[in-house]
Order: sequence, then C-alpha cells, then structure tokens
Amino acid sequence: MTLRRTLSTVGMAALLGATLVGSPVAASLAVGTGGAIACVDPAALGAAKAKPGATAKHDPNELTATEVANREKDLADRTRLNNKLGAPAALAATVTIQVVVHVISEDGTRANGSITDAMINNQISVLNTSYAGGFGGANTGFQFNLQAIDRQVKPAWYPIVDGSTAEKQMKAALRTGTKATLNIYTGLLSDSLLGWATFPKTTLDTYDGVVILAESLPGGTASPYNLGDTATHEIGHWLNLYHTFQGGCNGNGDQVSDTPAEKSAAFGCPTNRDTCTNKAGLDPIHNYMDYTDDSCMYEFTAGQVSRMQSAWTAYRAS
Repeated sequence: MTLRRTLSTVGMAALLGATLVGSPVAASLAVGTGGAIACVDPAALGAAKAKPGATAKHDPNELTATEVANREKDLADRTRLNNKLGAPAALAATVTIQVVVHVISEDGTRANGSITDAMINNQISVLNTSYAGGFGGANTGFQFNLQAIDRQVKPAWYPIVDGSTAEKQMKAALRTGTKATLNIYTGLLSDSLLGWATFPKTTLDTYDGVVILAESLPGGTASPYNLGDTATHEIGHWLNLYHTFQGGCNGNGDQVSDTPAEKSAAFGCPTNRDTCTNKAGLDPIHNYMDYTDDSCMYEFTAGQVSRMQSAWTAYRAS
C-alpha cells in the first residue's frame, strides 16, 4: 500500500510557470506522455483546488475502512508480540534515521531531475527542524542523517511512474540498508503527484521507501510546495501516519485522538475551516499530514508522535 500526495491546480500552474517556460521540464509536463506529469486543464476541475483527477475517481491517497482495520489489527498484533518478547514500548531516546537519497535524472541536468547537493542538505535540515517541533509542533523524537547521495542518469526510470514496472526495478536495483534506513527517490513524477510512500510492515521488501518530486525540495520550482514539506509529509506515512482526513468525519478517522476530524483534504491555507461540524475542533490545516501549502504546515501532534514511535518499535527497530 502506498500513499500519494498530488499538486493542486495552483501548484501545477506554478510548476508550469515562467521559470520553466521553454525548458525541457516544461515540455515534458505539457506533453504528458510516457508517464510525465500531464498538463491538467483547471476548467475541467472547477474552481476548487482539487487534486487533478479527483473528481473522476477515488482519491488514491485514502485507504478504505477495511484496509485501515487490517493495518490497525496488524499493528496491535505486532505490538503485543514485541511486548511478549520484551521489546521497549516506546523510544528510549532520539532515534537518528539514516537517509539515502537516490537522485533520478534523465540526462544529468537540473532541468531533468539532477537537483543539487545543497537542495538535499537543506531538505535534511527542514526534516530535522520539523520532526524536532522547531516550527511549532510536537517533538517527534526522530532526527535524520544524510548517509549518502546516489545519482542515477537513467532515462528508463524517468519520470518515476507510480506503481510501474520501472519503479519496482529502480527500487530493487537501488534500495539499500535495513528496515530502519530511509531511502528517498527524487525525480519528475507521474500523474501530477508530489510524492508517495510505503507504510511500515513486518517484512522488508525493496519497494519500501519514499518518492518525492525533485522540485519540491527547498529551493525547487514547485511553489507553493517547495519548502521541503512534501518529504516531511511522505516520511510521516513511512512512519505509519495516515492523512488527517482519513475516514472523513466518521469513526476514528486517522486513528489519532488529538487531530480533529476532517472531511476532505485542505489546500492553500484556509481560515477557520470546519468540515466536520458534528465533531470538536477546526480542521487541522497546519498539520503536516494534510494537503495545505508548505508555508501553512508546521506541526505534528502528541498523538501522532505516539503513533510514529509505536510503529517504529513495532516494525522498523526490530
């Protein structure tokens, strides 16, 4: 199961804006062939900042109630087993996650995926601040260390197409480390996606990891998603968080008690948004697990911290 975040129509327009006009990236985006991000007609989506294609099909980022139930049962079972084996119930101290960044490029140029080392180092800094609660949220107990940058000039893997045979082959060839090693893949992505990630599970496979749009890194061109929070969001999934709008206004939603219920994803940075009027609290638009602009996001909650730490102990620490 993978989780995906997509560009809003505003974000897509920005990515196709003046800074990219006439570049190879802009041409690829506009043509939309061979798995490249398609140029979406905002008129077809209406005035709302909906995800491209969201009006035509089920949101691929949301799990079904059955999928959530199965995942929650697995987490509970795994936690009970670890407790029987004497594993710690929570993190004893800060966990430093080793990160390997695989930069996928079509031809080795910045226009076709080859982001700079400085952008990657700045992304790690954003992650460390975000996960330490430095922008206003809770301290998660996780930090990140850049172990290696792996650069691949591979037209067959570019752009990275979600769920494709090429993506699976890429990850099988490149993924390194244990269940505790975070492998990040960057490049141009298919279907207007900002990124996607895998949930943790008991058995490691090579598909495990996070994929993000290269230009979403700090200093990239994917405004308003170019401050580094796409990675923050997707790594949240890798650490077992759901979207804040998972399950809408029904049931236990994202399975975290201190994130107010939210009927649907929020875009931009709305004021006093309340889509679940029958539940307490305004929509958690500042949470990293919503879909708002990077500049609007600044927090994980204490409940999310507890969930990430429990999942780390259950799946990735062993």
